[in-house]
Amino acid sequence: MTRWLVTGAGGMLGRELLDVLSRDPAARITGLTRHALDITDAKAVRAAVAGQDVVVNAAAWTDVDGAESAETAATAVNGRAVAALARACAAEGARLLQVSTDYVFPGDARRPYAEDAATGPLNAYGRGKLLGERAVAELLPDLGYVVRTAWLYGRHGRNFVATVLARAAAGEPLRVVDDQHGQPTWAGALAERLVELGGRALEGGAPAGVYHGTACGTATWYDLARAVIEETGGDPAVVARASTGDFPRPAPRPSYSVLGHDRWAAAGLPPLPHWRESLRTALPSMARAAVSVR
Repeated sequence: MTRWLVTGAGGMLGRELLDVLSRDPAARITGLTRHALDITDAKAVRAAVAGQDVVVNAAAWTDVDGAESAETAATAVNGRAVAALARACAAEGARLLQVSTDYVFPGDARRPYAEDAATGPLNAYGRGKLLGERAVAELLPDLGYVVRTAWLYGRHGRNFVATVLARAAAGEPLRVVDDQHGQPTWAGALAERLVELGGRALEGGAPAGVYHGTACGTATWYDLARAVIEETGGDPAVVARASTGDFPRPAPRPSYSVLGHDRWAAAGLPPLPHWRESLRTALPSMARAAVSVR
């Protein structure tokens, strides 16, 4: 019996993690939403981690723009709370899988960022997440796993793909940024990989450190929007190009967020599938989820 704790269990990724883990009869699962566990409360964190084998931290401050005006609060969740989780895991001998972000990079590269590439966040959100990464590396050098992801979408919560589906269904116009490059990543695929990584970590078959949990391939938001429309039987010509400057936001976004995936080989695992393949797999389940909510 393997004991798993998932924090942020009510979020898009957290719910997918619980779904994946529920298929394993040998998994004893504890899923805690942000209401059930405030990860900034170190005492509560120690109690939650007690007796666990693997902790997957899917809890985070995810309001990227809001973090610009509330950096202290955002960093408390994305940085200092991760240190408390790492200390608690060290005391228990538990593996910690910390979900991080492409926003730890400056976005000025022209080739995929390797796992050990120099960081340099552009915004408050990225700075807080980088502090969390450093806490894991310092406090859990042998039991800590940082998995960076990006452009995440899925069945639950607000996300870009769900927005495109809703606007297309309503016949609303779609002007989408075509000068930001990244890797659209299905939360379901990432959840599967996180659970696989946790299992390998327990077996001693995955070295601690940084992994990049993004889909293969490269796309712009415009490319992704067109693909969503095309895969659902619509005319992708309804999507118009726009630039980042057309939509001013409080937090600057990196123009290039493509990550390399070389480290998975050390864990005996392949990279995540190509983004277009995952999108094709994800869309039917997203449509079913949308229907069930009505």
